[in-house]
Amino acid sequence: GFAIDRREVSIAQFARYVQTTGTVTAAERAGGGSTYEGGWVQRPGWTWRTPYGLPANDQEPAVHITFHEAKAFCQWAGKRLPTDAEWMEAAYTERRAVPPAGFLKDARYPYPTGSRPEGANCLGDCGAITPLAAYATGAVTSRGRGHVLTGSTRAGVNGLWDMGGNVWEWTDDGKPAAVDAERPTRGGSWWYGAAQMHRDHLQTKPAST
Repeated sequence: GFAIDRREVSIAQFARYVQTTGTVTAAERAGGGSTYEGGWVQRPGWTWRTPYGLPANDQEPAVHITFHEAKAFCQWAGKRLPTDAEWMEAAYTERRAVPPAGFLKDARYPYPTGSRPEGANCLGDCGAITPLAAYATGAVTSRGRGHVLTGSTRAGVNGLWDMGGNVWEWTDDGKPAAVDAERPTRGGSWWYGAAQMHRDHLQTKPAST
């Protein structure tokens, strides 16, 4: 058995960690994080505090966070990153004793939202999601409308939010702690369609991404 947070880590949660530890993230030290625009492109001023270079809501998910920074945050919070197997179990296999309508105990689903991808914040084929007003024009990205507040979409398998869509999530595959080893990212994001949140899909990224 294991426990997993019901929502993605918010800017407010990460801010408490930074205030306590004095952490300065790699994106901040570099002057901004990166987005993929047919190749990785640095975006000046884009950090966990200002994910699109604009003032952010405290309940937006904390992004522009490397694997090692995510792991350190979890340890500070008295937790840990889930293993890849744990994340997959939580996202796709319903374990509640009496799940609500639409879910069956012990059923394994293709999407974290259940049998279909609707309800997630993904690109194009997950149904209508109201974007945050600051990003609604689409001017901040070359694709999609950006992330939404943590916990603002429909709860999915095991009552968890945003395991599919919204933002990628790091998992710990147990490999040695090499600085730039490839690490799994799960769940897809607002930048991708439903295929990337399917249980059979895996992407990896360098841990320093």
